Amino acid sequence: MSTPPATPRRATITDVAREAGTGKTSISRYLNGEMNVLSPELRARIEAAIARLDYQPNQMARGLKRGRNRLIGMLLADLTNPYSVEVLQGVEAACHALGLMPLICHAANEVEMERRYLQLLTTYRVEGVIVNALGVREETLRPVGGGGIPAVLVDRQVEGLVADMVGLDNRAAAELGARHLLEQGFEHIWFVVQPFERVSSRHLRVQAFDDALRAHGRARGHTLVLDLADPAEVERGLAELDRAIDAVSGARHDGRDGGSANSKRTADNAGEPARIALFAANAPVALCLALHLKTRYGAHWQTRVALLSIDDPDWAELAGITTIRQPTYEIGYRAVEFLHERIEGVQTRARDCLLPGELIVRASTSR
Repeated sequence: MSTPPATPRRATITDVAREAGTGKTSISRYLNGEMNVLSPELRARIEAAIARLDYQPNQMARGLKRGRNRLIGMLLADLTNPYSVEVLQGVEAACHALGLMPLICHAANEVEMERRYLQLLTTYRVEGVIVNALGVREETLRPVGGGGIPAVLVDRQVEGLVADMVGLDNRAAAELGARHLLEQGFEHIWFVVQPFERVSSRHLRVQAFDDALRAHGRARGHTLVLDLADPAEVERGLAELDRAIDAVSGARHDGRDGGSANSKRTADNAGEPARIALFAANAPVALCLALHLKTRYGAHWQTRVALLSIDDPDWAELAGITTIRQPTYEIGYRAVEFLHERIEGVQTRARDCLLPGELIVRASTSR
């Protein structure tokens, strides 16, 4: 069995100093751009030594020595969510423009992983942290935010952490979607959301949906919680939804429309099944619903059920799903800008940057 070749040793600053015939202090000055204290002849010798040895300086060590390493952490609750990927594109673009290096940590919707990653980021001495978290606890956040490392929140508040927040205007987005469904004449509207007790953005969307339906008065609103991490719970939730869809369709087929404001329109379309409207709180929920409905009703499931979703994944256009598109790239970019300002010493009260969503109307919600 052959022995793999040994990895060549990387040149050190000591090697460069020996090759250039000078001390390590002069090499450090050269690397830090202090050319005015070095003679032209010495600069030329150092440059030639670096080239001959293919010397690559340890940027992390240099940064730590100066107290700046340009490294920021980003804690993501769920990297499999298209929303997270799109926000990350804005983060990376802003980091490139501002000379920062992101360290991405994927917690996979696990609270314990969030805790471990936050502790790890502090040991790496990152200059700041962007947090899109599921449920980190206050004690875990003590090293970041007002008490230490600057932090910016994305999409959701975290209890116990006072920090800048950048994200969608969740209340306005949920109201926008609810108004659209009401204007289209839907009388039975279900808001379908993942567990929202620990996630402020989901909680705001549920509240806004309830308020919009209550203000309208006539339409019937329901909230269904789907825990996508629990297959048994998903199955139970979808079964409840199936019964609601069948009840609405059956009542209309029997002519029992309850004397609603849409009675004339129902009579004119008596041969068509009534449609229930589903309002998905995000793209993962919308995909779960769409796949289930296609399995149950076939390719033409949208003749029975209308679907609207916050988030605008690529498949939504293909399926003709109405969406509320989030400015994900801008959210990521602005989060880095806010963090960079804090790193550079900006001292203001915590800021909320709430960006509007855009309603993209497609066939799913048409009359």
